[in-house]
Amino acid sequence: MERILIGKGEKPVYLLSRYANRHGLVAGATGTGKTVSLLVLAEGFSRLGVPVFLADVKGDVAGLAYAGVADERIRRRVAEVGLKGYANEGNPVVFWDVFGVGGHPVRTTVSEIGPRLLARMLELNDVQAGVLDIAFQLADDEGLLLLDLDDLRALLQFVAERRADISSAYGLVNTQSIAAVQRALLSLEREGGSVLFGEPALDLADLFRTDLTGRGVIHILAADRLILKPRLYAHLLLWLLAELYENLPEVGDVDKPKLVFFFDEAHLLFDDAPPVLRQRVEQVVRLIRSKGVGVYFCSQFADDVPKDILGQLGNRIQHALRAYTPRDQKALKTAAETFVPNPRLDTAKVLLQLGVGEALVSTLQEKGIPMPVERTLICPPRCRIGAITAAERSAVMERSPVGSRYDTPVNRESAYEILKARALRRETVQSEGEHARAGKGAEERGGLGDVLFGTKRRQGLVEAVAKQAARTVGSQIGRAIVRGLLGGILGGRRR
Repeated sequence: MERILIGKGEKPVYLLSRYANRHGLVAGATGTGKTVSLLVLAEGFSRLGVPVFLADVKGDVAGLAYAGVADERIRRRVAEVGLKGYANEGNPVVFWDVFGVGGHPVRTTVSEIGPRLLARMLELNDVQAGVLDIAFQLADDEGLLLLDLDDLRALLQFVAERRADISSAYGLVNTQSIAAVQRALLSLEREGGSVLFGEPALDLADLFRTDLTGRGVIHILAADRLILKPRLYAHLLLWLLAELYENLPEVGDVDKPKLVFFFDEAHLLFDDAPPVLRQRVEQVVRLIRSKGVGVYFCSQFADDVPKDILGQLGNRIQHALRAYTPRDQKALKTAAETFVPNPRLDTAKVLLQLGVGEALVSTLQEKGIPMPVERTLICPPRCRIGAITAAERSAVMERSPVGSRYDTPVNRESAYEILKARALRRETVQSEGEHARAGKGAEERGGLGDVLFGTKRRQGLVEAVAKQAARTVGSQIGRAIVRGLLGGILGGRRR
C-alpha cells in the first residue's frame, strides 16, 4: 500500500494513501512548523502521482518549485527521523493568481458560479436572492451568456426596464431589490471581485495534471493579496470545491485520491458565515470524499473548524499550542479531546511542550481505524523551505503547460453586448419612426400649402380670395366715390 512518511515517533508515522481522501487537519500556533508539515504532505502526494491544490497565503509555500539545501539542521533531522535515500529536489508546480500577477489568472464566469453562491458572495437576503434567481432564469430563456459583471449589470438593468412584464411571467420583481443587488455588485467590484469573472474560465481538468514522470502537479494559488479580501478568498475556494463535487464522477474508495485540496487560513471560511453556508461546506466535505478528493484544513486552532466538519477529518497533525489566554486554553482542550488517547501520553500537557517541527499526529490505519495519537518528529521536506524570488517565479510560469491558455483574456459576445445592441436597435427604430412622422406631417402641410397658396401653374385659394376681396372692396369704394361725385354734381345742379 502506498503511503507518505510524515515523521517518526516511537516508530515511523505514515499517512496511508488509501485513506487520504478521508480529509485532514494541520493546526498549531504561529511559528510551530505548520508550513513544513504542509510541504511534506504536498510533495508526498505529488510523489504518489496525486495532484495538489493549495493556497499560499504568506508566500512561503512557493518553495515547492525548487530543490532545498541540505544544511546542518536538515541533515540532523534526516538522521533523527531515519530517512533513507533523501535528496533535495523540486516539484512540478503551476502558479495561479486571481489578480494575474503571481500566477496564471483564475477566472470563472457568472453563469458557472450560479445564483446561489453568487447571492452568498453578495450577502443578499432571501428576497434579493430571489430576484437574482429570476435574472438568471431570464438569461437562460433569452439565450444570454453571463460571463462577467458587466453582463450581470446589463441584465439587471434590462430586468428593471421590463419589470412589469417580467413580474407577470416569473414572479414579483421590485425596484428596491434590484437596486440592492446592484449596490452589492458595486461593493464586490471594489473588493477586486471583477477580476474573478471572465474568460477563459478555469478548466477543472487542468487541476488533475501529472508531469511526464507521473508526479502530480502542485497547483499553488498566490493568495497574499487575495487574503486581504477574506470574503472573496473563502468563496473562491468554496466554489472550487463545489465545482469538483458537481463535476466529478462517483469513485467510492480508491487506492489514492484523484486530487488533494488544502484550505489554508480555514477560519476565514467560517468566521461570521451564515448557517446555510456552513451547511453547504459540511455537505461538500462529507460527500466529496466519494469523488476521490481529499480536503485538508490548515489553521491555528482546531476549533476554527465547526464541530460537524471537524468530526469528518480523519487525519490530524497538531503542532504546539500556547495557553496564554482563555481562548488558547479552550483551544488546547478541544485539540486534546479530538485525538484517540494514547495511554503513554498526556495529550494536553504534551501540546504545551512540543518544539518547532514536532507535532501530535493521528492518521487512519487499516480498516479506517484512527491510530492512537503519537508525538512525532516531522520529516524535513525535499524542497526549499521559504519564499522564492520574482525571477524564479517567472521562470516557473514561462515553462508552465497552461500559460498559453489562460494568460490572454477573451471577451466574446455575451449579455452586455447583446442587450446593448438591442437597445441601439430600439433607439434606431424609434428615431426612424419619429423622422417618418415628421416627414408625413411636412408632406401633409405641403399639400395644404399648395391648396392655400397655389403653385407656379395654379392660383391658390388664398390668392383667389384676396383678389376677390380686393375686387369687391374696389367695387364698393368705386361705387361710393361715384355716388359721391354724382351726388355732388346732382346736388349742385339742384342748388
